[in-house]
Amino acid sequence: MADGRPQCHLEVEGKPHGAKVTVLLEHMPPGAGPRLHWHPYGETWVVVEGRIAFTDGKVTREAGPGDVVYVAPEEPHKFTVVSDQRIKMICIHQSEEFITHWLEEAPATAKPSGRTLT
Repeated sequence: MADGRPQCHLEVEGKPHGAKVTVLLEHMPPGAGPRLHWHPYGETWVVVEGRIAFTDGKVTREAGPGDVVYVAPEEPHKFTVVSDQRIKMICIHQSEEFITHWLEEAPATAKPSGRTLT
């Protein structure tokens, strides 16, 4: 996670396709996850494999395969992969484009992460 966003993901913005949602397919290793942030729209996570700990900055909960998590517009949140295997998760953003407002600074050693799915 070089810039605070997950290292391995595929992002499909809806706008070029005439869709009103943006979909991210997350495949992240243990310990990975974005820093605290918020979006001006709602976000739904569907955990396919692995376990995550997600927080709104105050309360932390865990989710695993088959769990669905909803984050309301402008609600601060972040998650960390807590399983000993890669997480596979679908993130559905209720917006035709991806918009993020970061609440935590990126590490001083951060480098651009790229957009490859591994």
